[in-house]
Amino acid sequence: QVQLVESGGGSVQAGGSLRLSCAASGSRFSTAVMGWYRQVPGKQRELVATLTSGGSANYADSVKGRFTISRDNAKNTVYLQMSSLKPEDTAVYYCNAIHWGIVYWGQGTQVTVSS
Repeated sequence: QVQLVESGGGSVQAGGSLRLSCAASGSRFSTAVMGWYRQVPGKQRELVATLTSGGSANYADSVKGRFTISRDNAKNTVYLQMSSLKPEDTAVYYCNAIHWGIVYWGQGTQVTVSS
């Protein structure tokens, strides 16, 4: 059974940094497109960043220059380094994987940025 487990969320002041991790189990995800999305109550889940197996990254305009997505295929893990955090980055962050046409989601991790 495939599972994505996020960690690294928490509370931080504006301007601070956090690193989220997403560990995949149950399958090898080296060929998957991995990504991070976020959602606040009452709003649709939105893309934060994606990363292909070939290393091509895509970012939402709101996080460009502040967030960096990376992956360690040997550890089956994808990371999201978040810097210069803003209160508007507050959300539940979800890990996502698209593997052999199937979409997987993690359970989410809360990130709260205070001003």
